[in-house]
Amino acid sequence: MATLKAPGLHADGGGLYLQVTTGADGGVKRSWLLRYAAPDGRRREMGLGSAALVSLSDARDAALAARKQAKSGVDPIADRDAQRAAARAQRKPMTFKQCAEAYMESHAAGWKNAKHRWQWRNSLELYVYPAFGSTAVGAIGIDHVMKVLDPIWATKTETASRLRGRIEAILDWAAVRGYREGDNPARWRGVKHYPALPFADLPAFMAKLRTQAVTSARALEFCILTATRTGETIYARWKEIDLNEGVWIIPAARMKIPREHRVPLSAAALSVLRELAPGLDGDAYVFVGRGPGKPLSNMALLMTLKRMGRGDLTTHGFRSTFRDWAAERTEFPGEVVEAALAHVVANQVEAAYRRGDLFEKRRPLMQAWCDYAQLATAKTKAPPVSGLEHTSVI
Repeated sequence: MATLKAPGLHADGGGLYLQVTTGADGGVKRSWLLRYAAPDGRRREMGLGSAALVSLSDARDAALAARKQAKSGVDPIADRDAQRAAARAQRKPMTFKQCAEAYMESHAAGWKNAKHRWQWRNSLELYVYPAFGSTAVGAIGIDHVMKVLDPIWATKTETASRLRGRIEAILDWAAVRGYREGDNPARWRGVKHYPALPFADLPAFMAKLRTQAVTSARALEFCILTATRTGETIYARWKEIDLNEGVWIIPAARMKIPREHRVPLSAAALSVLRELAPGLDGDAYVFVGRGPGKPLSNMALLMTLKRMGRGDLTTHGFRSTFRDWAAERTEFPGEVVEAALAHVVANQVEAAYRRGDLFEKRRPLMQAWCDYAQLATAKTKAPPVSGLEHTSVI
């Protein structure tokens, strides 16, 4: 029976089934499943393991034991979960350093290069152990990881990147052995397709973002309201911004396309800037990082999303949110929207005739975006905005 290939549930009797599924790669997976009536009358399904590891005879024995439990008034799933929880509670907590040392010891044989082994240990002893080496590995969260990486991300990017990978590997090792649960806070793999928030969810998201009382949250808010890129925002300096005229001029050197970009600042964007109390030093960064005179790290905005429970999103994805909103909810011409995103005109003939940057036409567009982002709830329906009729000014 354990060799059946047809997808579906194949009954063995007594509520025991062989469950056969086919993966995306065409591979066949088989597992044992027990259907039974819980003491409270609910119909429940309990996995009894992979058919590759559990024989039919063992599966029948396990199913019989579970049915006896249910008949005696004990839910076998609840009992199993309770036993596992008790076992975890009795297991002595491991610190991050203990897990790291065990991880390096178990991988030492595969690290034939002495320099590689030295780099692992040296980086952990220098940066990680002083920060959270003595912390229980199950308690390690995003804030712990950021405490280590944030100070060195801008100045020692390669070191920070490798260190992140090492922390991730150690935490994965600990999770497999039952020393921690949940997502790995050091897993920051780049997302090629830039997951975007549906524009209908933006007002609620922005309301939640406003409750985050940290500089990185204000930077993310400003980045979203201006539809700019992370690097354009975090390296912004006060000398680039004219609060009276409501304009931010991003130098060509910081643009993806090396061309100066003027950004009309909406009322909400100006409000964010004024909250930061601009000083007299025009060379100072708008969004100051941990060190004196340093900007936020490249990962700061992404980590704000993770802290908000939205690690599924990327900062860049909000540019797609902006574009979708403009196409679906406004009547602004496409070239105005593309200019707001600082995109190059694909048609060379059109580009040759378009000498300006459509700045004045972009101003009402960005104010409309600001108005939409500040709606009280995501359920509020904003009327379509006309690029010709919307006259909000700063």
